[in-house]
Amino acid sequence: MKHKIGFNKLNRVTAHRKALLRNLATVLFKHERIVTTRAKAIETRRVAEKMITRAKEDSVHNRRIVGRKITDEAILAKLFTDIGPRFKDRAGGYTRILRVGARANDAADMVILELVDQKVEEKKAERNKKKAEKKAKTAAKQAG
Repeated sequence: MKHKIGFNKLNRVTAHRKALLRNLATVLFKHERIVTTRAKAIETRRVAEKMITRAKEDSVHNRRIVGRKITDEAILAKLFTDIGPRFKDRAGGYTRILRVGARANDAADMVILELVDQKVEEKKAERNKKKAEKKAKTAAKQAG
C-alpha cells in the first residue's frame, strides 16, 4: 500500500527534482501549454497551481515567495499581471491535463499540461445557455 507518500520523486535527487519542477512551471507560464510526461505534469500542476493562487493577489510578499521559484523577471511579471488576474474569480483548477498518447521511443504516457482559458470556458457557458433557451422556446411552441 502507498500510504503517506506525499509526492512523486521522479527518480531524481531533491535538488534536481526542484529545479525540474521550477523550470517546467516557468515554461508553462511562458507558453501557457507544455507537452511532458504524465508523472511530471502531475507534479508540475501542484507547484503551478500554488503559484497561481499566490499571483491572484499582487503584493510584495506574494511576489517574493513566488520569485524564489521563478527567477525570470518577465515570466514573474506575466504571472502577476496577466495570469493571476485572469483566474481571480476561479477557486482552483487553473490547469488541465490532456492525454496525447505514448512516446515513440520508450512508450511513456505523454500529456499536454495547459492553463484553463477563461475565454473558452465563458464561450462554452454561453453556448449551453443558448441551447437551453432554444429548447425552452421549442417546448413552449409545442405546448401552446
